[in-house]
Amino acid sequence: MSQTCHDRIIAPSVLASDWGRVAEEVQRATSAGADWLHLDAMDGHFVKNISFGPQFVAAIRPHTDLPLDVHLMLTHPQNYLEAFIKAGADRITVHVEADHDVSDTLRKIRDAGLKTGLALNPATPIEDAIPFLSEIDLLLVMTVVPGFGGQSFMEDETMPKVAAAKTMREEQGLDYHIQVDGGIDAETVNIAGTNGANVMVAGTALFGQEDMAAAVTGMRG
Repeated sequence: MSQTCHDRIIAPSVLASDWGRVAEEVQRATSAGADWLHLDAMDGHFVKNISFGPQFVAAIRPHTDLPLDVHLMLTHPQNYLEAFIKAGADRITVHVEADHDVSDTLRKIRDAGLKTGLALNPATPIEDAIPFLSEIDLLLVMTVVPGFGGQSFMEDETMPKVAAAKTMREEQGLDYHIQVDGGIDAETVNIAGTNGANVMVAGTALFGQEDMAAAVTGMRG
């Protein structure tokens, strides 16, 4: 059954897993009842961190049937689409702040048969996403400054954008998911959900738990 924008979706962030045994970690998340796996690709330029590229995504692909939700924190995401598509991504999210023709990039993702996403940093106003809302399957509202895990949830800066995105979705008859990423735990997941988010990306709050299945169930509410 396909998941709608009214279903709460739990997407563990592989960035927070033990990369020394990443295949086991991916299988642990799958067995724990996760809905998607979230993969943050960082280039050291768009954000001040370097994580992984398409080869890492390709290495994970054989170990799970879960959708791979790939978030490109890259200055020129359009140059890497083909590689991530070939690696096995199911969804690709790009930033509105990156250096690219946003509509053209989204079209290329869609033409490859993948789901499209658009991300906003905490300082970016929701107005920057408005021209593209009819072109996306997912709007990612970053709830921390992207680049590093373990940051605190930026409620005041980001929840009004989540609420506005929900209102605009209803007013325009659209059906994109609203995703939050950063500082999501057993408490903040409910704050985000109350404001209208339905896709919850969490790192240490899931991979850092001994009983990941219980943590996933708790976040699902």
